[in-house]
Amino acid sequence: MKVLYIATAFPRYEGDIITPWLVEAVKRLRAKGVDARVFTSSYKGLPSQKIYGINVYRFRYFFKKWETLTHEETAVDRVKKGFLNKLLVPFYMLFGTVRITLHCLRNKYDIIHTHWPLPHAVFGYVASKTGKAKHVLYFHGVELMWVKKELPFLKPFLRWAIKSADAVMCNSSHTASRIKEIYNREINIIPSGQSAKPEIEPADIEPLKPKTSAEKNILFVGRLVERKGVKYLIEAVAKIRNEIDAKENIETTDYTDSRKKSVKSVKSVVTKVSIVGTGPEMEPLKQLAEELGVKDKVDFLGQVSPNELDRCYRNADVFVLPAVIDAKGDTEGLGVVLIEALTYKLPVIATGVGGIVDIIKDNETGVLVQEKDAEALAKALLKVLKDDKYATSLGEKGYQFVNTKYNWDTITNQIINLFTSTLSPK
Repeated sequence: MKVLYIATAFPRYEGDIITPWLVEAVKRLRAKGVDARVFTSSYKGLPSQKIYGINVYRFRYFFKKWETLTHEETAVDRVKKGFLNKLLVPFYMLFGTVRITLHCLRNKYDIIHTHWPLPHAVFGYVASKTGKAKHVLYFHGVELMWVKKELPFLKPFLRWAIKSADAVMCNSSHTASRIKEIYNREINIIPSGQSAKPEIEPADIEPLKPKTSAEKNILFVGRLVERKGVKYLIEAVAKIRNEIDAKENIETTDYTDSRKKSVKSVKSVVTKVSIVGTGPEMEPLKQLAEELGVKDKVDFLGQVSPNELDRCYRNADVFVLPAVIDAKGDTEGLGVVLIEALTYKLPVIATGVGGIVDIIKDNETGVLVQEKDAEALAKALLKVLKDDKYATSLGEKGYQFVNTKYNWDTITNQIINLFTSTLSPK
């Protein structure tokens, strides 16, 4: 079986952190005998190349200097930043369409697998018709909200894309329901698996910093945008600190034995937050941490390498994804970072929005709290960080759940089965 993946971006070199889930999916398919290749955009003149043994075909769409619509940030965010970026869009579509037409005249595929159907359904449709291949769409969720809230005039385009595809896939039940709002048809829910752990022995990894028994490390990983809800995590940490400070201010002479025990219990929760990722909210979040007096408790680590990310997970005591429904109505389509955290047996606290509920079952595979509620998040953090038995139980149950439902072997077999059934005569 020969498959061409169409995507906005793909790693520019081995070790590039772009779309790790896509890299893993293609590598796994190739390991099972599928000839999977990638068609994507160039970045500053970058030519076609072979990465991780994968043939990556890149199309040029503008002068080298300005070929920056993709890779460094989402194309939608880039388009919003200036007239030139908006001008790049028609060139992107024109040259992408021409290049994939020529490519599929020379190379025959069984399946054209299009990620980010807005706008790549055009490429996928042209490629499938040119090469007489089957066309499979994959929705990640956010593109549906762009159309619903900001680009409603493109809804007919998405309806056409969904209707005309030979099969449609998505990452969660939440995304599936959004697709059906546009056009009701069979949707195949096949999520991504975890992608954080490198092939390296734990003994070879140095911790980020010395870890004392009193220190409790909270970890967040993700793009720093409104829908991730990181401001509520910072507010929750401030509430925890305020509670500790309030108890420390009680006069020692007034302590009873029980009150001493209570203060000790709270003081033992010395929290430190590591925030991995970048985005437009970084500076406002840093300012918020300073305003709330927890600047010393929050480390903004930016983008990190796979090995550094692995170290962050190993050094954490709890993982938090305080996602929200943002002002545009957008939220988490799935939350792949939750799968990654649970493969490390970390207890997870998240909000019950979007596709998160497919992964986190309250008090089983993690803890769910109300979105935009820093008080509830602080209480959940204290409960997990102060009760080692409870935290361990959450981590173990979460690990068993994702190891069964979200392991890459299962996911890869589901993808192959869908491709095979799509190719079978109806």
